[in-house]
Amino acid sequence: MKNSPSKQKVINAASALFFQKGFHGTSVRDIADQASVNVASISYYFNSKQGLLEYAVTNYYEDYLKSIESTLRQSELLTPIEKLQALISTIIQYKQNNFQLTCFIQRELSLDSVFVREMTVTYLAKENFYIRKTFFDAVGSQVKNEYKQYLLMQLKGMLVTPYILHNDWKNQVVGEYSHQIFVKKYVKVIKDWIDFAVFDGLELDKKVAY
Repeated sequence: MKNSPSKQKVINAASALFFQKGFHGTSVRDIADQASVNVASISYYFNSKQGLLEYAVTNYYEDYLKSIESTLRQSELLTPIEKLQALISTIIQYKQNNFQLTCFIQRELSLDSVFVREMTVTYLAKENFYIRKTFFDAVGSQVKNEYKQYLLMQLKGMLVTPYILHNDWKNQVVGEYSHQIFVKKYVKVIKDWIDFAVFDGLELDKKVAY
């Protein structure tokens, strides 16, 4: 989605405040002050704080899915494992580029709410389909189906872990890397995990599902 500069300023301000104070702890006045706009502008663009939230999250997921779909199209000639690696890089890069909103959304997804159910039906199911298919294509038939499910669960966990950790604890673990350095290092960790867990020369009959 293309936004006007002032509209984007409001979204950026709301993302930062929702990240810091939560949705209910943030007022429309807080957002207006942070974005250096008047309250009427927020009402004009989004009608309400809830409308702003819904717009920001919809914008986030639509751009997110477009980036995933673009990566999958561009990697059609790659091997399945290279395609998976490209997808992982795109996902982490996007989440890191939108760090505060990503963290806020991940916190909200841990709650059972109408918001979560709507996101699940509209966007998360599609995200899950792309990740699942790309991962299973890369793994192939060399891994038992039940084991694949456990590996997929672990992969999906690694894709969200940096965005659900408490800030203080995360800083102790990953340090104060720049976004780009973090993306590079963390994507390599996930790739190394895939090599170790799936492609490390383990025979099919040695794979045990618990």
